[in-house]
Amino acid sequence: MPELPEVETVRRSLERTVSGKTISSVKVFHPKMIRGMEVAPFVDALKQERIERVERRGKFLLFAFEQFYLVSHLRMEGKYFPYPQAIEKDKHTHVIFRFTDGSELHYNDVRKFGTMELREKATVMQVPPLAQLEREPFDPTFTAEVLAENLIRKKRSPIKTALLDQSIFLGLGNIYVDETLFAARVHPLTKAGALTLDDISRIHVAGVDVLQKAVESGGSTIRSYVSPSGQGEFQLQLAVYGQTGAPCPRCGTAIEKIKVGGRGTHFCPNCQQVAL
Repeated sequence: MPELPEVETVRRSLERTVSGKTISSVKVFHPKMIRGMEVAPFVDALKQERIERVERRGKFLLFAFEQFYLVSHLRMEGKYFPYPQAIEKDKHTHVIFRFTDGSELHYNDVRKFGTMELREKATVMQVPPLAQLEREPFDPTFTAEVLAENLIRKKRSPIKTALLDQSIFLGLGNIYVDETLFAARVHPLTKAGALTLDDISRIHVAGVDVLQKAVESGGSTIRSYVSPSGQGEFQLQLAVYGQTGAPCPRCGTAIEKIKVGGRGTHFCPNCQQVAL
């Protein structure tokens, strides 16, 4: 699933390619992707509307129009591909936005899990799903103290599971939680309630740093992720994720993989000890 760095990379690419363009028509080939209304009013609402800019909130893309947002969640396999002219649709293309200049934006989704919905600008941040999200990790008001307070309601959960909750630490997903906990020297099975303030401070610093570096590298191309502008490169810097059996870059101990909350989890058994 694309995490914050991948979604931010997609946002930046779309901002360059479609911002300022006016939609002339929309074709929806998989109606279940459209949430909150039927396909016909969704299509009608977008006709002759100009994309003012492309924003991001956590892992959600927000196409800003004059009166409303198109909120897009890529989920597992969603991808956007801009084209300078009309082309034949791919079998996995489920929505096509055609612009007045003749160019097109195709939404491709092999698993069909992605969603799109229109939301009024005035209330989009006050209602689910965006209202349930913690502030952006790069926001200076998101501090270690805020993270510590958030973790109180997850004190019985393994820290790996807690950090996947977007109301706890926005933007982290499976890849970057593993990398964050390795950098912070915290075992993924450690209960959130057993963490010291120093542990939480290290997790906060590591999480923000990992996300920032991943954004700068264009995200991680794992399996099928690709942005409209190409592949990311942060996978070349991954210390533990996907490195099962490889030597720990800190101590040389073989990286192990376990399941935590049903998610594949990578860690160093020597550098990351379980807090009792």
